[in-house]
Amino acid sequence: MSAEAIRGALTKVYDPELHRPITDLGMVRAVSVTEGVASVELVLTIVGCPAADRIEADVRAALTDVVGVDELQLTVGVMTPAERDELTTRLRGSRPHPFGPDSLTRVIAVSSGKGGVGKSTVTTGLALALAQRGLQVGLMDADIFGYSIPGLLGIPDAKPTRVGELVLPPETQGVRVISIGMFVDEGAAVSWRGPLLHRTMQQFLTDVYWGDLDVLVIDLPPGTGDVAISLGQLLPQAEVIVVTTPQPAAADVAERSGILARQTGQRVVGVIENMAGLVQPDGSVLELFGSGGGHALAERLGVPLLGSVPLSADLRAGGDTGSPTVLAHPDDPAAAELLRIAEQLAQRPEGLAGKSLPLAPR
Repeated sequence: MSAEAIRGALTKVYDPELHRPITDLGMVRAVSVTEGVASVELVLTIVGCPAADRIEADVRAALTDVVGVDELQLTVGVMTPAERDELTTRLRGSRPHPFGPDSLTRVIAVSSGKGGVGKSTVTTGLALALAQRGLQVGLMDADIFGYSIPGLLGIPDAKPTRVGELVLPPETQGVRVISIGMFVDEGAAVSWRGPLLHRTMQQFLTDVYWGDLDVLVIDLPPGTGDVAISLGQLLPQAEVIVVTTPQPAAADVAERSGILARQTGQRVVGVIENMAGLVQPDGSVLELFGSGGGHALAERLGVPLLGSVPLSADLRAGGDTGSPTVLAHPDDPAAAELLRIAEQLAQRPEGLAGKSLPLAPR
């Protein structure tokens, strides 16, 4: 039994927030072995690290199987400012913008021309459904004034962890989430103007440590205002999905968000029609919000209608209680449609043409 064997075992212990081995993160400061006694000095990223108990338990569990270790002397401390700076530099890497043109992360922005069409509910359902398919998913709540994603996910009190200049997003159901609602007092109204909104979008993209994502899903605010324009500038390669209700008047307004996306260089990939109808006990469908709006909007934008999500009491209740229907009631017609749309999206990966891969010759 040697110090190298101890370190080898510790490579299997991951920081649950950073999703990297603790040995890669510089959290194992020292290892020594004397006559069957393994001494490990573990340093956490910050004082009061929320993952401290789990990391310590995982370290002890990992070393129980190492042959020759009769006793473990584990000391737990906190990184020095210099160690923390080194860690944040390592995590940031050489890319100032992790979702730039060379990024392999697919960015899907969900937009609508007006509020009240269920855009955030659709966005949340798609993010969770994509994570269920085994993808690494991030969810960014860009609706600064009408933030609702934490509540829809059942984590209204979740707070990010700060490590130096980096912000570690909370994770739930396999989805890493950030929202301005995590930084303000409960029920607070946010009333910011353009420059501050733009800076917030930049920070959500660059100061939040998202890790290696397959997909970043963004819940855009309704309309064609400052946030939509800023994200068009910051993420010109994003794919945009437009959400509307079947009502023609709503579809007419929703079209404008698709037009803005194209003006900023983004690609509109489809339309989702929400609140498409309410199935009655006799099997008939009550079209409370009319019909045909989603199909007409898709035709005008020249993109496919990805799906029509029916009205659902379970979907509404799940949003109020923070119990997303795609997880709690996957057989519900609305949940089933969101799952089907997510499967369709997952099968349309972005091409790698024109992107530099993070590979080096050996």
